[in-house]
Amino acid sequence: MKTLILTLALMGALGGMAMADMTLYDFEDPFDPAAIRTTDVTASTLTVQGDRWLVMDTGHAEPWPGIVLPAPEGAWDLSGFGQVELDVVNLGDNRVNAMIRVDNPGADGARHCVQVGVDLGPGESGTIVAPLPSMPRDENGEPLNLFGMRGYPGAPKGFSDFDPANVTQILVFVPTPNEDHRFRVNDLRATGERAAIAVNAAEFFPLIDEFGQYRRRDWPGKTHSEDELRQALDRETAELAAAPRPASWNEWGGWADGPRLEATGFFRTEKVDGKWWLVDPSGCLFISHGVDCVGGWGDNTPIDEREHWYVGLPEEGAPLARYYGEGWALHGHYAGRTVRTFDFGAANLHRKYGPEWEAAFADRTHERLASWGVNTIANWSDLEIGRMGRTPYVATIGFSGRLLEGSEGYWGQFRDVFDPSFEESLLGSVRWNGERTAGDPWCLGYFVDNELGWGDETALAVATLRSPADQPAKRVFVEDLRAQYGDIGDLNAAWGVEHDSWEALLESNEPPEGDGARADLLAFNRKTAETYFRKIRDAVKSVAPNQLYLGCRFAWVNDLVAEVAAEYCDVVSYNLYTRSVADFRFPGPDVPLIIGEFHFGALDRGMFHTGLVSVESQQARADLYREYVRGMLRHPQFVGCHWFKYRDESTTGRPLDEENYQIGFIDICDTPYPETIEALRDVSRTMYELRATGE
Repeated sequence: MKTLILTLALMGALGGMAMADMTLYDFEDPFDPAAIRTTDVTASTLTVQGDRWLVMDTGHAEPWPGIVLPAPEGAWDLSGFGQVELDVVNLGDNRVNAMIRVDNPGADGARHCVQVGVDLGPGESGTIVAPLPSMPRDENGEPLNLFGMRGYPGAPKGFSDFDPANVTQILVFVPTPNEDHRFRVNDLRATGERAAIAVNAAEFFPLIDEFGQYRRRDWPGKTHSEDELRQALDRETAELAAAPRPASWNEWGGWADGPRLEATGFFRTEKVDGKWWLVDPSGCLFISHGVDCVGGWGDNTPIDEREHWYVGLPEEGAPLARYYGEGWALHGHYAGRTVRTFDFGAANLHRKYGPEWEAAFADRTHERLASWGVNTIANWSDLEIGRMGRTPYVATIGFSGRLLEGSEGYWGQFRDVFDPSFEESLLGSVRWNGERTAGDPWCLGYFVDNELGWGDETALAVATLRSPADQPAKRVFVEDLRAQYGDIGDLNAAWGVEHDSWEALLESNEPPEGDGARADLLAFNRKTAETYFRKIRDAVKSVAPNQLYLGCRFAWVNDLVAEVAAEYCDVVSYNLYTRSVADFRFPGPDVPLIIGEFHFGALDRGMFHTGLVSVESQQARADLYREYVRGMLRHPQFVGCHWFKYRDESTTGRPLDEENYQIGFIDICDTPYPETIEALRDVSRTMYELRATGE
């Protein structure tokens, strides 16, 4: 077989010569900031040393405050360039994560686009660099048929459905801020040369080996045989024995050398010397240093339509055939379908620990967590591993119920909290979980729901008005308005609308325009949020009164909802994908907070996508981990942070939404990333002293 051909083709205007940069926007005259489309942003210009910059003052009422910069002629052809760049200077007194999104038609943040950002402290400057995907192409220049994953060979953080030749607009924005920001940008440009990967297509496939790894590269830590898997197990056994849990920790992972408070037998919260803490069952101060998705199963990848991508998939009836399964897809190529999958991660555990691997893997996991200084098995984890009474854990509660039909959200529509099915499904799920976890002192508490689409401060009220007449939430809203206004004419006058009757308002699907209805929309939005959090709190406490209610892990939230959450949750939770949380501002009262998810990833170990926060190497990932956790420890409200996730996602994408991120503490072959593990140990050895003193 001929050797795989990989060539870099320089695509320039003059044969092999490098292309000149293409200026997309420089914000000089006649650019008019008033003419651009904005969302929760005030745009102006500022001249600095002769250069005219665009200044962006963003609010935080919307989840993605930003601007849209359309291609003047309808589309840019950037197929000859390697990346899009934008210079940024932070003018505010807080950190900002400024991002750009380079769009094709139909871009939605997950498909037909590439997005990347830069995290800057006050006064800092930097350049956002968005690599333009360079799809591998065959000898005739035609792109290979790659799909079902977020990033792919040759396109770091790229998307397989992105076309650099048809860029219609570029967005500049701040993702899910919880405070206002001010920064300036300049010189939006296309630069560099496109690295077009030409391949012998017949030899490119299969691209994934029998262990689920990319075949066309080698890297430190890559597994080449089953013998290497078993040898790694023996080496790690010796390593873990030589690195026990931090000496200052007790059996719960609490601070044995610190102050001793009342021992209640369960986890709780308490404020000590101006800082919030968790308190473990024995009365020792506790910070939750955790990791999500602890388990052996679940890192599967679709194989439908692409069986030829993989080496040696097992025959039906073979021992490893038990790792075939099915998965449902919400986003991406397989959206709306149930597809056949294979779980390489679990298959590798079978190879490494033997056919009955679950018990050995669970035991090894607890040994690892203790040695690494991880004291919490966090969300989405295997409950049976948590219930072994060796590492504190959280429980995960999901439930169903009728949807609020006028709502929307990345993970799906909001539920109708006024429909009886909301409470019925909630109670059923809480009781099922409670049978396994309520009264267990190792169970820290319950996360209920995840990354809901809260929208802005009136979004759920507006969604209610857009819903059909039989929507229970809409009937409650209309009855509230009827009780307040009495006559429909009074509501019409206040809102600037023309409804013939209350029944006509119920039948209408058009929300009011203007500010006349804002106070009523805010009031019903608050009522919806209060009903949501109150019903969940009451359900949790009715079944597990001694466990903590840890909230719903906000990703997109407005101030009104965050303030309501603080009234009902024992701890308010956020998923915070940023480089630092040291300056995080909670808009509500002084309550304990916890980070449910964060991560960083790099592309130096055979994966195709970095995840939501990119770094250049595994060492950089480890360094940023230290910085992030230490910033959390210095923040007086945070009582913990949980990394997403224990193991890398599948190299060729998970079925749900095509994510294939390098974000694990271990890889698909159960091999720990040594740089990150050393960072875990570093922060855990000193985290309690740092929390107490700030130094």
